[in-house]
Amino acid sequence: MGRGAGREYSPAATTAENGGGKKKQKEKELDELKKELYLGVVLAAVVIVTGCFSYYQEAKSSKIMDSFKNMVPQQALVIREGEKMQINAEEVVVGDLVEVKGGDRVPADLRIISSHGCKVDNSSLTGESEPQTRSPEFTHENPLETRNICFFSTNCVEGTARGIVIATGDRTVMGRIATLASGLEVGRTPIAMEIEHFIQLITGVAVFLGVSFFVLSLILGYSWLEAVIFLIGIIVANVPEGLLATVTVCLTLTAKRMARKNCLVKNLEAVETLGSTSTICSDKTGTLTQNRMTVAHMWFDNQIHEADTTEDQSGATFDKRSPTWTALSRIAGLCNRAVFKAGQENISVSKRDTAGDASESALLKCIELSCGSVRKMRDRNPKVAEIPFNSTNKYQLSIHEREDSPQSHVLVMKGAPERILDRCSTILVQGKEIPLDKEMQDAFQNAYMELGGLGERVLGFCQLNLPSGKFPRGFKFDTDEVNFPTEKLCFVGLMSMIDPPRAAVPDAVGKCRSAGIKVIMVTGDHPITAKAIAKGVGIISEGNETVEDIAARLNIPMSQVNPREAKACVVHGSDLKDMTSEQLDEILKNHTEIVFARTSPQQKLIIVEGCQRQGAIVAVTGDGVNDSPALKKADIGIAMGISGSDVSKQAADMILLDDNFASIVTGVEEGRLIFDNLKKSIAYTLTSNIPEITPFLLFIIANIPLPLGTVTILCIDLGTDMVPAISLAYEAAESDIMKRQPRNSQTDKLVNERLISMAYGQIGMIQALGGFFTYFVILAENGFLPSRLLGIRLDWDDRTMNDLEDSYGQEWTYEQRKVVEFTCHTAFFASIVVVQWADLIICKTRRNSVFQQGMKNKILIFGLLEETALAAFLSYCPGMGVALRMYPLKVTWWFCAFPYSLLIFIYDEVRKLILRRYPGGWVEKETYY
Repeated sequence: MGRGAGREYSPAATTAENGGGKKKQKEKELDELKKELYLGVVLAAVVIVTGCFSYYQEAKSSKIMDSFKNMVPQQALVIREGEKMQINAEEVVVGDLVEVKGGDRVPADLRIISSHGCKVDNSSLTGESEPQTRSPEFTHENPLETRNICFFSTNCVEGTARGIVIATGDRTVMGRIATLASGLEVGRTPIAMEIEHFIQLITGVAVFLGVSFFVLSLILGYSWLEAVIFLIGIIVANVPEGLLATVTVCLTLTAKRMARKNCLVKNLEAVETLGSTSTICSDKTGTLTQNRMTVAHMWFDNQIHEADTTEDQSGATFDKRSPTWTALSRIAGLCNRAVFKAGQENISVSKRDTAGDASESALLKCIELSCGSVRKMRDRNPKVAEIPFNSTNKYQLSIHEREDSPQSHVLVMKGAPERILDRCSTILVQGKEIPLDKEMQDAFQNAYMELGGLGERVLGFCQLNLPSGKFPRGFKFDTDEVNFPTEKLCFVGLMSMIDPPRAAVPDAVGKCRSAGIKVIMVTGDHPITAKAIAKGVGIISEGNETVEDIAARLNIPMSQVNPREAKACVVHGSDLKDMTSEQLDEILKNHTEIVFARTSPQQKLIIVEGCQRQGAIVAVTGDGVNDSPALKKADIGIAMGISGSDVSKQAADMILLDDNFASIVTGVEEGRLIFDNLKKSIAYTLTSNIPEITPFLLFIIANIPLPLGTVTILCIDLGTDMVPAISLAYEAAESDIMKRQPRNSQTDKLVNERLISMAYGQIGMIQALGGFFTYFVILAENGFLPSRLLGIRLDWDDRTMNDLEDSYGQEWTYEQRKVVEFTCHTAFFASIVVVQWADLIICKTRRNSVFQQGMKNKILIFGLLEETALAAFLSYCPGMGVALRMYPLKVTWWFCAFPYSLLIFIYDEVRKLILRRYPGGWVEKETYY
């Protein structure tokens, strides 16, 4: 095959050979076309398989309306024509009189006409964690706030009530939310738009170049069959066939990683959306907070004491030796109907399930932790009479036999602090009763205001030791016609409760802030409570004032304060209702720290739309039915796995299995990592396009023998490049990933001009040089020096010419020339593999040095070994010359591309060093992709 490998031919022999060779020539051309078509079918099969895999990953579609069906109560107790009857809930009609009791689910929207201690759990609808009292009194213009309306699908937790049906089905508040959520148009995800943009770009380039080469080939005298082969070669060289597989693997891998970190991803593309997020609209209850009422402070002995509100009970405690605390804890334990559910002895007290109202459960856990078993305390002080809490009295009272005085009773009471204080004439200080004078009343008022200002729910506690002479053991206490004193009691103290923030949330909010993500609280809770929690978790930073704070500090009306002077802002739902879109935009634009309180489901949706108008990528978290429209409308909806309703889970793209806001930060990091890794994978894949395309360019323009064939291009794109490209999906995050600003979807594209410049204009060109150097070395060793190759194409490809002379005058047959050409194809292919080693290593990072990042990615190391082994197999495996027209290479030919591989590595390391040394400089502006 080297110099002197040719042989002499006579013209007669040549003519004879050519006379019978036309048929063979056509047969060979058809065989070549068949091979190309066969490879095209293989390519199509790969794309279909990866597409099916992608479809499988997203097979579960959202069924929001179906999930609402799970909330519909099965049966309802109605009174028709004076008779009670049990009917199916769907048969309830407007005007029916319905009776509900504790444990029932409300079958329709009801106007209450009578109630006995009725409380409903509206948390899934309004976000209020406390059960709400229901009574016939009309108390508020807003239907969600008034006490005389019960809503469809909420639960009655205690008491009984009767009400007239005022709305059913789609006309109920819940039905309107369902319609709102289901009717929303969901936009495409940012990553879907990015990939579409990239595909359009690459397709345009590939088709333009392919058609141009096709036309040029015909002009230069090639047959239509050869022109079609060039067309296919150019298109195949341009299209990154492994992209679909890489994207799917990237997203699936991340989804699996996030599942291990308690984030269940329903929609794979949503993970990258979370990485692009610039605004998070978070619900408060259960997301930022622990979703369990906890005693936060006590006021006794004229002093505020702090309780331990941490999740693992590792926080501050207080001095429990005071006799006043003994009395206060006894009242809180006895005047309390909450109990622990059975079989939880091995579970920590703070995590035990209880039967009872949220506030009473908080008191129960607090006393259990501080004083030991409440059940034993109740056994030692048996209850003999009780008046349950009602909205008229606003207190709860019970009478118990005293363990420390066998013949007497103690009356204990808790309720609204001002109502309790009105019934007291003395106060317990250091275990001694003293008159409740003006000074102590002022002290009470100050403590009450301070605790209320912290957004906590405050309860007052008092007691009275009943004289044994008048109320001996066995006395019949009458709670209807009261025959015992309920005035001139002894005030003992205050206890305040709050749903405390989760331990990991403040740190997570801080990370969001450093990552340039704005966190907005959107809750149905009271503004004071919402503001207190926002300050506790860092949504409102320490030192940042709201308009109200500035007005209070300067002692001027709020109308005189310039809203732009306040960085923080607390917006009430009733104010939001009267705002125009422009006013809302003004708030979102001018305030960096925002809390929306007392919001309705419609308003949550308006807030999300307002953020999207600002160009933000919005993530919404929530757990209630009221959150579902906003979850659906957001760029990414995140539902709570534990406390979340079925509706919110169906509307969301992602579910937090541990209900923890901190898990979102993990998701943001993973989402950013996906985008980074896809960029790296595309940069790696596109780089080999230049050494694949340039051989065709020189083949047609410089008339040299074809340096690289379409078969070898397919071997690169579907063989050696596939595993390394996918391996970049396993790459760990770089150190600056959570210190960058969120990605601007308008300017920071998946494939931008800087990435094209690096892949095509710089690294790709070096790779092409490496390939051509190898090509010219092999042809030179076989007698064809570079100067002889220019313009030789027509003679080289002429089947009838079997006496083509090389640079040394030796003659070559067509078959011999083709063996050398296909050997060059194989060597060019091998040189691309060698330079792609360096390309893979430099694509590991976008800013960091490879030495900083390390080589911990085992899949990437496997990818390097796999592409080298595959290249060697395709070159040296017997039969490859017939099957794929690939021939064995000399060992020295593998080393031709090594200097170029080293040059790529050094060039990129220097570029990244300049990037890190001079951030924002010319090199970053021109080359940082």
